[in-house]
Amino acid sequence: MDRIQKILKEEGFTFPGRTYSHVVLEPAYHNAKMELLGPMLEVHYAHLVMLVEQNILTQEDGAAIRDALNQLDLKKIRNSCYDGQFEDLFFFVESEIIRLAGEIGGSLHLARSRNDMGVAIYRMTLRQYLLQTIQSAEHFLQTLLEVAEDHLDTLMLGYTHTQQAQPMTFAHYLLAVFDVIERDVTRLCHAFQTCNRSPLGAAALTTTGFPINRHRVKELLGFNGLVENSYDAIAGADYLSEAASAVKVALINLGRVVQDLLLWSTQEFSAIRVADPYVQTSSIMPQKRNPVSLEHIRSLSSSGVGAAETVLQMIHNTPFGDINDTEDDLQPFLWKCHKTAKEVYSLSTVVIGTLQVNKEILYQRTKQSFATITELADELTREVNIPFRTSHAIASKLVRICIERNIQPSQITSQHLDEAAIHIIGKPLQLSKQFVEKSMDPILFIQKRSQPGGPAHSEGRRMINARKQHLKDRIIETKRIQHSLASCSQTMQELTQKWMKTE
Repeated sequence: MDRIQKILKEEGFTFPGRTYSHVVLEPAYHNAKMELLGPMLEVHYAHLVMLVEQNILTQEDGAAIRDALNQLDLKKIRNSCYDGQFEDLFFFVESEIIRLAGEIGGSLHLARSRNDMGVAIYRMTLRQYLLQTIQSAEHFLQTLLEVAEDHLDTLMLGYTHTQQAQPMTFAHYLLAVFDVIERDVTRLCHAFQTCNRSPLGAAALTTTGFPINRHRVKELLGFNGLVENSYDAIAGADYLSEAASAVKVALINLGRVVQDLLLWSTQEFSAIRVADPYVQTSSIMPQKRNPVSLEHIRSLSSSGVGAAETVLQMIHNTPFGDINDTEDDLQPFLWKCHKTAKEVYSLSTVVIGTLQVNKEILYQRTKQSFATITELADELTREVNIPFRTSHAIASKLVRICIERNIQPSQITSQHLDEAAIHIIGKPLQLSKQFVEKSMDPILFIQKRSQPGGPAHSEGRRMINARKQHLKDRIIETKRIQHSLASCSQTMQELTQKWMKTE
């Protein structure tokens, strides 16, 4: 007992204990006043409008509470420090409302709980972070299309298993990146739709005996639907895990692209050059141009992945109910990973948008590669009617002969092809020099790849145009949602203006 009394004497004999305040309540209060105060007030106004419209409160009482809400000193609240007088921000704000409105101010909490209110505030905060991430990603997608348009005819080698594979274009690569990022945005948009549903009216977990209108509150706050089941409204955390998973996948995908760009910016590769505003030099080596912007994109992306994974781990194996695990301690990690995603998309936009591409060296590297040998095998099947597996074997033998004798692709002759054919089918093909040259030409290789999704100029142009229109529609929709949410507060103010004022 002496030990217990000693601890309690140091910590305090009533709630909140000193260590509990320091570890939990103070950080939660700080995060809430900075991130959650605005949405909290929106919820207050919407709930108030509904209570009056449903005749649960009179217009006179509603006006008193409205005036108190209007008179709240938000600067004072944001500058306040946690002192233990109130459990959290909600109770502090409620005390201010009651102080300003009188006893009737306590009736603002009719027919609701901190449970449904808290989840609503979290959802409203998260939906803004999701929209910011989406908008930043959309800007990045615009830049990818612009850069791709500049490089429809920039030939380069494509790689599989990190080895030279076939010729393609830089535009083809960037369009592949675009499609991956665009799918990331689709996942983020789906996470927004899941998030943007109202739990309000669920109260603690079973709704309320008051004749509230859940749909009206949903409408006033810009939610696109209800979390209908009242237990799901306070227990379901999948809106959090979906938002974390979507941004985690997005940052992983971006990190893979940055890995390529860092490799291509080395002197050995010399494919791209990062613009001067985004490189740093060495304190000792004057020749250095360190592409640190790409390194920061990579490391920040990893940081965002870590924050998103933290969210998932905090939800993992928790009870299916209203729990603190999914509330104050978790939310900052979710905000962090989305803030990080927004910022790395912004940085990626300017870095990739200003890349200098060494077209000549990429073209020469393509010409000096055996990457077009697939086309030679295809031509043997098309023009000479040799079964593909046999023509593949002839082409493969030709490559081995050239490598053994240090013969460059541009130096291959019909005699070399005959030698390979004799080894495989026992007789020469006696094809022309032009046949070999055309089959090994990387430009012709690209031109022939005009199937849907191929690297040919015409197909690249078609894909860019189609994606431009789709992206334009997506951006318009994002702006529409932002405008709709921004107008909610004004709508509620207009609705309450007609109420009679208190003396």
